[in-house]
Amino acid sequence: MASRASCAQRWRLSGLLAVMLLLPTALQAKPVPVPSEAEFQSWLADFKRMAVARGLSKPAVDQALRGVAYIPRVIELDRRQPEFSLTFWQYLSRTISDKRIERGRELLKKHEKLLSRIQDEYGVQPRFLVAFWGLERNFGDFTGTFPLLGSLATLAYDPRRRKFFSEQLIAALEIIIAGDIPADSKSSWAGAMGNTQFIPTTYRAHAIDFDGDGKRDLWRSLPDVFASSAKFLAASGWQGERTWGREVRLPKNFDFSLAGLNKRKKIKEWERLGVRNVWGKALPSVDLDASLILPVGARGPAFLVYQNFRSTMLWNRSIFYALAVGHLSDRIAGRGPLVAKAPANDRPLSRAQIIEIQQKLARRGFDPGGADGIIGSGTRRAIRAFQATRNLPQDGFADAGLLDALRADGVPQ
Repeated sequence: MASRASCAQRWRLSGLLAVMLLLPTALQAKPVPVPSEAEFQSWLADFKRMAVARGLSKPAVDQALRGVAYIPRVIELDRRQPEFSLTFWQYLSRTISDKRIERGRELLKKHEKLLSRIQDEYGVQPRFLVAFWGLERNFGDFTGTFPLLGSLATLAYDPRRRKFFSEQLIAALEIIIAGDIPADSKSSWAGAMGNTQFIPTTYRAHAIDFDGDGKRDLWRSLPDVFASSAKFLAASGWQGERTWGREVRLPKNFDFSLAGLNKRKKIKEWERLGVRNVWGKALPSVDLDASLILPVGARGPAFLVYQNFRSTMLWNRSIFYALAVGHLSDRIAGRGPLVAKAPANDRPLSRAQIIEIQQKLARRGFDPGGADGIIGSGTRRAIRAFQATRNLPQDGFADAGLLDALRADGVPQ
């Protein structure tokens, strides 16, 4: 089983990758100076000595890193700051299409025997493995075009996250020296690899040679791809006899402060609070802990989510991503679309608007933890506290309505 630290590394980077790949509009951060060739090679020589001190073969390290160069484009992508966040509905429309659903169904049928074997071994249902495969790299169509070692070396040289990416580079060298992948392998700009988009430390801990050819190949071997995905999920607490969650209907005057992954209740408790399935009927009679998720706040869809949703968030920290995996798996299995529908005026807040919300909250005594333009747990807590004092639904959700309420609140600017 993976340590919590290794899982945390995985979801931190995956969440970043998900955001960077899906945001089309960006504010370019201040350019980072490109090191001279001599500066980069001096650093690389120091890194090689460190790798050898960690037990790697000097000739093998020298061979693998021969010709590795600094890649300025990698740093540009790492520094890109989003101007607009996608709304839940925009995210869903980009990740789940009729074409992707149909292709997922075809691939589920095509690889039924293999997926059943892997389910028997690791307890992860085939429809989920296909959904992860579809969302990560569109069923293997795109696995990255950046040189793996060059990307990792660039990020390990950069001081911003040097420790993290130095460890990723060490892990990549170990994988290469073991013969699993060639030194010229391609990846995402941040070193995520293959159909699963595992970072090297996750690859090292969870990649499986399921086809028995002596290599853990996450690019070309679907047995290795599916088994590695299932092994990671099993290590993250996946429950093979359960689903991920379900869309639900909330009663009038519901207490929205009960929403959030940090709050859990038994399904029977949620039912006593008036929560029903999406058609208004009783929830399933099972002994499960569940949390209520409101991806669009009080005015949008509601979901009760279970342990497998939490396991998905160890793959990728994004709630939107975890909801998309669950819903895509349902659609692949033949279930219908969400009952809730996107509003006609579905627009995201800009980064500047989020900063304005954070500043106005702080001026009113509701500390969001800084004005960085990112909606995190601190900002959501501050929003709920403000909503509680203004008799607003305590959903912790930032939207244009919240901004209007703050602007009209009468506190001097």
